[in-house]
Amino acid sequence: MILVPLGFLMCVSYHLWLWQKIRTQPHQTYVGLKSTAQRAWVLTTTKDNNKKDMIAVQSVRNALMGSTLMASTSIVLSTGLAALLSSTYSIKKPLNSTIYGSHDEHVAAIKYVCLLTIFLFAFLCYSLSIRFFGQFGFLVNVPRSNEDENNPVTLEYVCVLLGKGFGLNTVGNRLFFAGIPLLLWIVGPILVFLCYVCMTVILYNVDVVTYNGKTGSRELGDQNCVTAIV
Repeated sequence: MILVPLGFLMCVSYHLWLWQKIRTQPHQTYVGLKSTAQRAWVLTTTKDNNKKDMIAVQSVRNALMGSTLMASTSIVLSTGLAALLSSTYSIKKPLNSTIYGSHDEHVAAIKYVCLLTIFLFAFLCYSLSIRFFGQFGFLVNVPRSNEDENNPVTLEYVCVLLGKGFGLNTVGNRLFFAGIPLLLWIVGPILVFLCYVCMTVILYNVDVVTYNGKTGSRELGDQNCVTAIV
């Protein structure tokens, strides 16, 4: 009743802080730098499309394969967990509830339902990211003319498609990571809290960009952003 909600609140608070930082100071976060680099990459690729059309398709194919792999992993974990619910509960039943948490049937059901929900939502995000990556792969090489103002397939639209694909992929990754403490919740609440603390520290070091030991400046230009993310 204390450790699990406290760890969950810590994780939610961190991501709310990260979301606010991405909106206000995007160049101090990896997500903001990646968005800037992606836009610069699209503009560079489409500038000389005859020579770089295959580079764009191959690059998106790599991202597409990653999302497909994670989507398959999420659905396999969901189905495998659903198949092993009863046997897992019967193994844990004799353990001491003081350390390993409650073994009441309703509590066990809440644990498994939360875990399955997380993996299914991760699968949904990965599936949607695959859809946007597929659309981007088709539209990035569409011929464009400055005189054709009625053409809806603009560079801005293509950049939005790529941003949605990587954004949903990032959300799917975070949901997948959130399944780790929920898996440990089957063992007990102490490991859940410790996992949330470790995961928050790791994600902070991954998400926040630093230059020579200092937080990145918001005034960095596009070229510096691309260099930093590479």
